[in-house]
Amino acid sequence: MAKSETDRITIDLFEDDKRPGRPKTNPLPRELQLKVNKRNQLKRDKARGLKRVEFKISSELYQALNDMAEAQNMSRSALIETILQEKLALDR
Repeated sequence: MAKSETDRITIDLFEDDKRPGRPKTNPLPRELQLKVNKRNQLKRDKARGLKRVEFKISSELYQALNDMAEAQNMSRSALIETILQEKLALDR
């Protein structure tokens, strides 16, 4: 039996072939998926009482925060929140 590249019924002939890309499980285009995911993330954060804060820092400080967060096995945002809470507690 000849092997046809479009034949996906006889799986045993194609078990070693790698299909490109990830399987498509969501009917929405990727751009719309990202928007929906971001909207849902913002809703979750709001329900948890979290507020978004953005600021710019130097690349050296950014790398130092990354290194410190990794050393303490926590996220960078959790580390920044901890540092800010400690500073506020000292100033009271």
